Amino acid sequence: MSYALHSFPGRPRKDSESSGWTPDSDAALTDGDEPKFLRLSSGGQAGDSRSRSTTAIASDDLSVNGDDHNRGEAGISLPARGRDADRRRSIQVVIEKAGRRGRYTLTADDPEFRDILKSGIEREAARLSGKSRNRLRDLVFTRQFTTFDRQNPRGSQSPFYGFFTLFWLAMALLLLKIAAQNYKNQGSVFGRAEILHLMVDRDLVVLLVTDGVMTVATGFGLFLQKAIARGYLTWSRSGWIIQSIWQILFISGTIWFSFYREWPWTHTVFIFLHNFIYLMKQHSYAFYNGYLSQVRRRTNLLQQKLTQLEDMEAHESPTSTSPDAEVLFATGLDGLSRHALAHRRRSIGPKYSTNFSKEESEIATMAKAIEAGEALDAEQIQAFTGVIKTEITILEEELHGNCTTMDNAYPKNLTLTNFVDWMCLPTLVYELEYPRQDSINWWYVAEKSAATLGVIWIMIIISQAYIYPVVIETVRHKEAGMSLDQRWKDFPWVVSDMLFPLLLEQLLAWYVIWECLLNVLAELTRFADRGFYGDWWNSVSWDQYARDWNRPVHNFLLRHVYHSSISAFHLTKMSATLVTFLLSAIAHELLMFCIFKKVRGYLFVFQLSQIPLAMLSKTKLLKGRDTLGNIIFWFGLFIGPSLITALYLIV
Repeated sequence: MSYALHSFPGRPRKDSESSGWTPDSDAALTDGDEPKFLRLSSGGQAGDSRSRSTTAIASDDLSVNGDDHNRGEAGISLPARGRDADRRRSIQVVIEKAGRRGRYTLTADDPEFRDILKSGIEREAARLSGKSRNRLRDLVFTRQFTTFDRQNPRGSQSPFYGFFTLFWLAMALLLLKIAAQNYKNQGSVFGRAEILHLMVDRDLVVLLVTDGVMTVATGFGLFLQKAIARGYLTWSRSGWIIQSIWQILFISGTIWFSFYREWPWTHTVFIFLHNFIYLMKQHSYAFYNGYLSQVRRRTNLLQQKLTQLEDMEAHESPTSTSPDAEVLFATGLDGLSRHALAHRRRSIGPKYSTNFSKEESEIATMAKAIEAGEALDAEQIQAFTGVIKTEITILEEELHGNCTTMDNAYPKNLTLTNFVDWMCLPTLVYELEYPRQDSINWWYVAEKSAATLGVIWIMIIISQAYIYPVVIETVRHKEAGMSLDQRWKDFPWVVSDMLFPLLLEQLLAWYVIWECLLNVLAELTRFADRGFYGDWWNSVSWDQYARDWNRPVHNFLLRHVYHSSISAFHLTKMSATLVTFLLSAIAHELLMFCIFKKVRGYLFVFQLSQIPLAMLSKTKLLKGRDTLGNIIFWFGLFIGPSLITALYLIV
């Protein structure tokens, strides 16, 4: 039960792109930090579309000023770094009026400026909610494009834009070379196309039907949450247990079926990855809404106590019932600021608790006094009423979350439409509402869809030409009875033969998923925050790479593993980091088990080795030496895939 709810001590939380589950990830956020928050103030009349406004940033080292019409541009001065620390550089931001009165959308293409804004908003939200620094901060969704998206002005204006063009020109020339070689040797530009036949000749229809059944099966979580919302079940008792058992059956059943059908590795990789995506989405949906169901139950219980309190008759003389009225008078809504209210709430009790008999808090003491019918004087009734109304108000805000309309607030979000929309969104962390675009650009969808198919075709051709022959030859040696010592002699050559092809395949696989496919889903669902990855290619440590190369999974692990481990099991940050990497390593090794049908643990060990490597990057040996750190990172990324693949093939 504690695991099911401690993930959400306040509003469900996840981190911004600059945070991570490393031991010192929160070192930059201290109790004494002053928040830097964005404030927009309009001059002139609200109805004047040509009114001027000034953007102000509350920061000592950041200055902003600019004029705003319907679409305004503001000049931002940011502090320079390094040798030019005494100089300031300017960037451009765009301020647009949003659909709602008094709201604005700020767009900035500079990552440093976005980080400052996000950090300020997160710190302000943490301060107002009374969250301690060891708790997860809210993720601030912003309108942004991926780095290589043509809609991103920073991409087209990058000084490295020519290298991007050169890369794809080189890919085109490589395809021509392979086609010419195939025609010369086999009389066809397509060659034998074994991998393509492997994908389409056997069980393709069964694979698609299995994927469809798996997709429909995810609806189990919706029906479970509806049953909980209607009071048939409770999340704190049986709900989270049922959900956990279902998730185990969901993943194990799919793996068993892939073994039963003896699918080739192409089918196995597809169904395994899709299954894990659905698993994470179901988990986030269930545990978020399960938490909200407990908040709603607590709200209803307090409403009942408030009704009982209103029906009670006040005693004329003061009573000895605890807590005393003088202590509680300040907790009413009148005359108390939001900041003071948030800090006062810390002594009231957890938002998900519904057992007042075991809860140790002021609210629980009052609830027990009301339930027992203890004598209360007029001042105590007034104080109790103020505290309970305050708690109900805070809980109702929790149920509304980040919604701009009441239509998406819990439990109105438990609809088939909302669930289908959530399953299609390119994110793995559930929220009641996300920033959306106004319309769908179908030309953009066609462009990214064509890019997806094109890159997959390139990957198939490269695998067929440079990886498949090496793999088949290694497997033949093993099946022919060649001893392990003899195979070990071939190990260096197998690694060297696959170095460049596997690195290229890894880059293309990342590009087709995080740049092409996720952008297609984002455009179709009008999902506006497309920060699917950071500039991981500039990583100077492995923990930075873990944060930046796959932001959706990083955010999921951050909320549902790292911070859940800290809040539910009271682990230290270092222990929570170990748990997070351990779970990730197990998932990766499970994929290798499904592909090679054997357990060796090579990828598991390499995954866990990122922890000491990340710790090494923070020592005096590497700290501040970014070039050396980036060299070590790329060296590992270069030899890692071929080394691991060769180990699974030979041993």
